[in-house]
Amino acid sequence: MLDTLTLAAILIPCLIIAIVFHEVAHGWVALMLGDPTAKEQRRLSLNPIRHVDPIGTLLVPGALALMGGPVFGWAKPVPVNQRRLDNPRYGMMAVAAAGPGTNILLALAAAILFGIFAGFASNWGVAPPEWSLTFFGAFVLINAFLALFNMLPIPPFDGSHIVGGLMPRRWVHHWQKLQAMGMLLLVVLIAATWAFPDARWIENTLFPPVEWLTGIFYAVADGVARVIA
Repeated sequence: MLDTLTLAAILIPCLIIAIVFHEVAHGWVALMLGDPTAKEQRRLSLNPIRHVDPIGTLLVPGALALMGGPVFGWAKPVPVNQRRLDNPRYGMMAVAAAGPGTNILLALAAAILFGIFAGFASNWGVAPPEWSLTFFGAFVLINAFLALFNMLPIPPFDGSHIVGGLMPRRWVHHWQKLQAMGMLLLVVLIAATWAFPDARWIENTLFPPVEWLTGIFYAVADGVARVIA
């Protein structure tokens, strides 16, 4: 059983990698589709400090943790100017999908690498160390959760931009008004989740697909390990 300090040393890097790559992916796809805003503001960096939001990354999660509520948080969004995209409507959908898509790719890469590691360990007649199992499990779970959570069609999550791109043009104006209230909706969502913990909406809505997705990555890791062993 890992002690608290060791567990924190494993979980924090997993979370930082997942969030930073998620945000940078938005900026890189925007750049490829004609919008250099993120590059101009030096946000295409893997330096975590550039992506820290004092409120969303530090204050809100810390306060919720101290109050015993569900812990939510967010990084500083990478700036994207939809008007500068070559195709603003569908370009914004691609930019939004880049973040969750990157989290899926990160989890898949981790599954393949861990499978290779576990396969060689089996050939050497040893079991993977406990910390590696914990790191792999945490990394896959965090990335799967971030991918699916951000795909919720609720402003300001990535899923809301994809929905906005798919809906009829006559509805887009009303949807954009709702997106402008995104942070207020997010605060209300956090407050409601903390105020009514028995509702367990996160567990009931997200945990089944997260478990299904993590199961796929575990199966990939197991398959790679069996091939090598």
